[in-house]
Amino acid sequence: MHFEQFYLSCLAHASYMLVSEGEAVVVDPQRDVEIYLDAAAGHGARIRHIFETHLHADFVSGHKELASRTGANIYIGSRSNASFHHVGAEEGFELRVGKMRIRVLETPGHTPESICLIVTDEEKSPTPWAVLTGDTLFIGDVGRPDLSSTHTPAELAGLLYDSLHAKVLTLPDDVLVYPAHGAGSLCGRNMRAERSSTIGAERLTNYALQIKTREEFIRELTRNLPTRPDYFLQDAELNRQGASALSELPQLTPISVEELASELATGANALDVRPCNRFAAGHVPGSVNIALSGQFASWAAIVFGLTSWPIIIADTTEQVSEARVRLARVGIEEIRGYLLGGVEAWKQAGLPLAQMPQIGVQVLSEWQKRPEVSIVDVRRDSEWQSGHISNALWLPLDKLASTPLPVSRDRLIAVHCKSGYRSMIACGLLRRVGFSNVVNVIGGFDAWRAAGMPLATAEEVAA
Repeated sequence: MHFEQFYLSCLAHASYMLVSEGEAVVVDPQRDVEIYLDAAAGHGARIRHIFETHLHADFVSGHKELASRTGANIYIGSRSNASFHHVGAEEGFELRVGKMRIRVLETPGHTPESICLIVTDEEKSPTPWAVLTGDTLFIGDVGRPDLSSTHTPAELAGLLYDSLHAKVLTLPDDVLVYPAHGAGSLCGRNMRAERSSTIGAERLTNYALQIKTREEFIRELTRNLPTRPDYFLQDAELNRQGASALSELPQLTPISVEELASELATGANALDVRPCNRFAAGHVPGSVNIALSGQFASWAAIVFGLTSWPIIIADTTEQVSEARVRLARVGIEEIRGYLLGGVEAWKQAGLPLAQMPQIGVQVLSEWQKRPEVSIVDVRRDSEWQSGHISNALWLPLDKLASTPLPVSRDRLIAVHCKSGYRSMIACGLLRRVGFSNVVNVIGGFDAWRAAGMPLATAEEVAA
């Protein structure tokens, strides 16, 4: 048996291919499916089977296109109510592929239709070798229980406890664990960076598996849930229907400088995908920077939504193409176009460029003492709770668009996140709604801590 993990860092998403005797199985495919076709061809195999461990909410799956191009069957939990042609995978369903066996565990909890896949490599042993856990069990965490429109978080958390303890944790300790996501995904809270684990290791180290009672587990999993992005339910519904092939998306329209200026005047969303420092040095006024280097697509979906018709601003056609694919991976298909000639064309047309001032943490330390300066921390709740700068205002980036900043629009505002990526997004959003004196903090909280700068005291945190 050949086994391969495909890890898409920008979405913290893991998909898998298993091959035995010329037949291949793909599990939880990303939207652009060429990588699986190329991998199968490299092993002289044909993709005959596709499993979805659940209806993914944070990305758009390529299961429908991959099935169309290969003739493969799609298997998904029988409670999915999927509208594409599929095989409903129920408890105990078993698929034999060559000398490999895949058995389904129904594991509702993260979602009602969630399943896990027990893999046995019969060439080596008659006992299970690995379990592909989808979003049921992560490395160091379990799936969040608030992504259903039919169940409450408490109901799902109870089901998840049952699925873990009555099914997944009955597997031997040496069975390998391969989840659908890693650290950075919004589908959990405390995932570790490792790409695999074992049942035994998770039994000993995973905080959620240390909780003794079902009632306590429900309380813990439903307490302080991270904000659920609005697009999650939209993506889940799109995956229930099955997304169209990427090749069916229309070609992007080149937008002239004059057209962009006109559209910005009527509220268009200009998305600058260049590196943060290039954006800071000069950009189209009113544009927002979400650099391709980070979790670009997820933040674009959170900040703009799936139907915002963004206009892409990039340095090269390669950046435009990359942005298009990555946006499609989260369901942003309706794109107004891209600025022809990029920022350089805007500059050559004699139109003004805006700059985004940036400071280091040494300057921020000096500014901290100035009463006319507000420091805004846009990190997530868990990051804020683990340590923050004294007197900082906490306003997570994913709530920035819906929560007014409680300071005047002409106040000097220094914005920071963990490293400087999210804070640059926030700076652009604040500028766009009228905050004229915004500054980005280079290196963010990591740089502050590395420089040995003081953090908020225990008394301040408690307050």
